[in-house]
Amino acid sequence: MENEIFRQDRNSKMLLGEVYFWTDTVKDWKQVFSSEKYKRIVIDSLEELIKRKNIEVYAFVIMPNHLHLVWKMVEVNGKEMPYASFNKFTSHQIFQDMKHHHPEIISDFKVTDVERNFRLWQRDPLAILMDTQHKLEQKIDYIHHNPLQEKWQLCEKPEDYDYSSARFYETGIDNFGFLTDYRNLL
Repeated sequence: MENEIFRQDRNSKMLLGEVYFWTDTVKDWKQVFSSEKYKRIVIDSLEELIKRKNIEVYAFVIMPNHLHLVWKMVEVNGKEMPYASFNKFTSHQIFQDMKHHHPEIISDFKVTDVERNFRLWQRDPLAILMDTQHKLEQKIDYIHHNPLQEKWQLCEKPEDYDYSSARFYETGIDNFGFLTDYRNLL
């Protein structure tokens, strides 16, 4: 039974070893990731979890107020699931920077939760099991085209957006050095 606790997180119902489409949204849809340095914090966190062999990342995009990932939780990070480590690390790093460089906006993230004073990520991120090739490819296509949506217009072609895995799938060049080709799963 104890092993089952480590295999399945009770809140998210994400299982180790399964591939998920994941959406994490910034509290109140604030556009935190308009800042390059905050996007870099996300990249750094993913890199660290991959280096530790806690996760594999197949596709991603960092939008101004949310992010999408297709990833797999490979191994727990200490006593917690890797996505929890990811959310804690990114929140901590971003709030540290805000306290020092942007104190006027940190109050936008103030909460009255028992366990924390500030919240970066909205509760209950979306996690969808990628249990078919069609579903997996549809979600990766969605991720790569997200920056082109009329609301965002962040680029003209998916591979032109720097904070996405689209260029990797279009050219084979992994500018991040941590992506795993989803076709290796098939």
